[in-house]
Amino acid sequence: MADWITEFMSHYGYAGIFIMMAVENIFPPIPSEVILPFSGFMTQAANLSIAGVIVVSTTGSLAGAVVLYGIGSLMDVEKLESFVERHGHRLRIKKEDVRRVESWFQRYGIWAVLLGRMVPLVRSLISLPAGMANMKLSLFLLFTILGTLAWNTILILVGALMGESWNEISRLLEVYSTITYIGLGTGCALLAFIIIRKKILSA
Repeated sequence: MADWITEFMSHYGYAGIFIMMAVENIFPPIPSEVILPFSGFMTQAANLSIAGVIVVSTTGSLAGAVVLYGIGSLMDVEKLESFVERHGHRLRIKKEDVRRVESWFQRYGIWAVLLGRMVPLVRSLISLPAGMANMKLSLFLLFTILGTLAWNTILILVGALMGESWNEISRLLEVYSTITYIGLGTGCALLAFIIIRKKILSA
């Protein structure tokens, strides 16, 4: 997947970065861990500025996030899980992923929109529960911009500094993603255990 992403971005420049980041927010299997470091590398290999790449990538991320926020505002958890059960295999999303993100939002509230931009998978899907909860749009936009701007800037700068070795950061981020998924799964299991235990004790 990484090869066609980098080829597309190399060919279309700023527009390619915008499109890839927008799609990455809607379609989680497209990894920002590849898009952003390579975007940073492009500031050294092509006629792109770091500031321009940061602005374009953040704007693209925001566009994709708003689409999912809008979808979330029209659905509830049951409808979303039903959709994922039928079509999730095409998007490489499982019902468990939806539950994890919903649990994340319930636990951290609106701050999940800000913090979730640093967490793989949550970064893309957190817009859905925000829309379902009718989170104030202006606040959603603000938190999305701040969280996305921080994440994008870090990976773009690292990609620019590493130059042709930009893909090394992608490998490190794969490890980070794996550890994060394990942590999320463990956290959700622990939360479910606590809730069930409280219900049993109160019965």
